[in-house]
Amino acid sequence: MTPLEKAGVLVEALPYIKKFYGKTVVIKYGGHAMINDQLKQAVVTDLVLMKFVGIHPVVVHGGGPEITGMLKRLGIESQFVGGLRVTDSPTMEVVEMVLGKLNKEITSLINRLGGRGVGLSGKDANLIIAAKKLGGEQQDIGFVGEVTEINPGLVETVLKEGYIPIISPVGVGRDGESYNINADYVAGAMAKALKADKLIILTDVEGILENRHDPSSLLSTIKVQDIPALVDRGVLQGGMLPKVDCCVEAIRGGVNSTHILDGRVPHSILLEVFTDQGIGTMVAP
Repeated sequence: MTPLEKAGVLVEALPYIKKFYGKTVVIKYGGHAMINDQLKQAVVTDLVLMKFVGIHPVVVHGGGPEITGMLKRLGIESQFVGGLRVTDSPTMEVVEMVLGKLNKEITSLINRLGGRGVGLSGKDANLIIAAKKLGGEQQDIGFVGEVTEINPGLVETVLKEGYIPIISPVGVGRDGESYNINADYVAGAMAKALKADKLIILTDVEGILENRHDPSSLLSTIKVQDIPALVDRGVLQGGMLPKVDCCVEAIRGGVNSTHILDGRVPHSILLEVFTDQGIGTMVAP
């Protein structure tokens, strides 16, 4: 890239830097971008750059594949009901251990690349209050939770002091129990509680596709009122449903825009936030 082309990139980014300066952006981080070292470096670089230009990123991370891998190594079989991991006491111990390790790895990489990361659990300062979530037909699936309340004061303090918060999706019950919560739902609830300007969900697909087998059928924008019809037609199904659900919840809670992006594309966050074309699918009011 020539110096003139580099200048053009900066000029294109300027209106977006001005637009989002001082604003909070919640990013759900998971999938391939967490297990591929090159993509991990790109995501964290994006976060550090955002912070240096005055945007406040908040990261909620998952860890499903890593949890499954550790359970397998320990000889514990993974069971799922309706897409939710059955989480008994031994499994919950592994979930907390793996998520804690991942949390510190992300935090450490942010610090190594010049940012200031702070790793948090939903149990810190009662950040995420949760209740037991039942599986299909009211089936007991153990320590699986759903968010009942977010207490954002700790995150707001961390942001104000110039740090990047990295949050693992473990909630605490009213009696002190630990709960494993879907990171998509935590990200949506966190964006709503923080009154974030934008919610970004990184996935392992291009976005929402009209035809799942045709990448060129990407829907660049869908509206909330269109979602029931997309579900009926089978366009939205499986793992995409909780992502869309949390986008809708965030929008109804006052978040200005929500985006489902392909985390396999290097610097997908920067492409969405700082360029004219953007990528992925925007779920709009």
